[in-house]
Amino acid sequence: MKIRFFALAALALLLGACTQNELADDSRLSKGEYPIVIHATGLSVEARPQAAPSTRASVDGDWQGVQIVALKMGDVVKEYTVTPNSADNTKATLSRENDPHYWTSRNPITVSAWWPLDDTDITQMPVVKVAEDQSKLADFQNSDFISAENQTVKFDDPTLGFTHRTARVAIELKPGTGFTSVAGATVSLVSLSADNGNPTAIKTYNASGNTYEALTAPQTVSAGKPFVQVELGGGTFYFRPQTNVVLEAGNRYTYTVKVNATGLTLEGCTIGDWADGGGESGAAEDLGYSIQNDGSYVVYNADGLLAWNKAIQEDESINCTLTADIDLTGREWTRLETWPGYSGVFNGQGHSITGLNFSAARFGLFLILSYSGVIKNLQLIDVNLDGSSGGAAGMVDRNHGQIIACSVTGKLTVNSGGIANANYGDIIACWFNGTLKDESGCGTIVRFNYKDITSCYWGGNAEQGEFRNFGGTVDATKVDGATVKWQTAVDAMNTALTDNDYQWTLGTAGLPVLQKKK
Repeated sequence: MKIRFFALAALALLLGACTQNELADDSRLSKGEYPIVIHATGLSVEARPQAAPSTRASVDGDWQGVQIVALKMGDVVKEYTVTPNSADNTKATLSRENDPHYWTSRNPITVSAWWPLDDTDITQMPVVKVAEDQSKLADFQNSDFISAENQTVKFDDPTLGFTHRTARVAIELKPGTGFTSVAGATVSLVSLSADNGNPTAIKTYNASGNTYEALTAPQTVSAGKPFVQVELGGGTFYFRPQTNVVLEAGNRYTYTVKVNATGLTLEGCTIGDWADGGGESGAAEDLGYSIQNDGSYVVYNADGLLAWNKAIQEDESINCTLTADIDLTGREWTRLETWPGYSGVFNGQGHSITGLNFSAARFGLFLILSYSGVIKNLQLIDVNLDGSSGGAAGMVDRNHGQIIACSVTGKLTVNSGGIANANYGDIIACWFNGTLKDESGCGTIVRFNYKDITSCYWGGNAEQGEFRNFGGTVDATKVDGATVKWQTAVDAMNTALTDNDYQWTLGTAGLPVLQKKK
């Protein structure tokens, strides 16, 4: 349903003094005899949805929301009182009781007027600065700015046209795949300009039903950046425009957005009064992640995982939780190589990452897992570990933290470790299964062990779980299919996972898979 709003159009300035017949024949007027009284009219009204009554504010063409305007003639600015018409609030009288502006002749004059006023200096028109949280009606209304700048006013046609200095954005939500309702959604505009102290994100006002609105300073949101953010059902979804969004003063943009379980679909963009602007329709993209209050990432596709990967290059402590299997085929992974390494918690929640093909020396998800770092409940599938240039590993090159309930499947080629290259921490209830091309310097769990390996297993044609042990504890067993089977491994690994929220179970392919502990 198309949403319409009240439009703020022209304001008529009417001379509240004597008629032309009462004036002298020339253009001069007696000083101080003809005060300027302005009758503000011309506010056109458009129908609104039944559930969305007009607000008493300038944003919807109602003068009851404006008490005082600044009126400038020459270099002099004075406050004029706004008195709405008792029968029609789209009309008002602007007047000043003491020391008003006066007409001095019948020649045209240049007039400017604006609202709101800068209380510290009413002689200056304030910059447009809207509220960051417009979810309350008053904050939405008070984010409006109107003005009539340097307009010529004729004595016999004293009209002054006001316009909005803000842009108005309306978002209409619809439930899509995976949702039966969009009630309770939180909608924000993001990636906004911080010019003049404006917020980079604005929480919108729920105007009616599933319609959300916000006022912004005029600006351009670049193509490809997130613009509309919808939080619903524990997920965060984004619309990223394919072309620049130009938010011009006085224009209203209405986006109809369908919320699907995997992202947003933009069904269309309609433009209405205030004035015609511009828009875009088409498919919306999904960032693939949401950021929680503590700064941690919840990731559900490859784009989201790569965004987190980029973020940890600056902050190695950012946690990551997967909510879906991730396919990185053809994507570029930038391994974290800082010291002391990754110090957050990477929780795969039983999900897998495929498409990682490491062919450079000492490869892995991370170079180093620090003493406080944890990788758990994660499966890497079909990786290619080639350590011919100096060593390679699936999860990390050097583990100083904890790797819990993780697995790697794929190929080992010289100087490789299936889980880690060197272990200085704890590896608990992990397994590797794959093909050994050249066992020289390889260990299916680790190459070099200095601490503890507990209840770990491996399958395939390799014969050693670790290449060399330097005083650590090694509990790693080969699944040979005869005396030791994968079910045996599942039972033993789960015994070591008493405090973990995921456990192993035998999957349909005959290899262990993770499931949430019941």
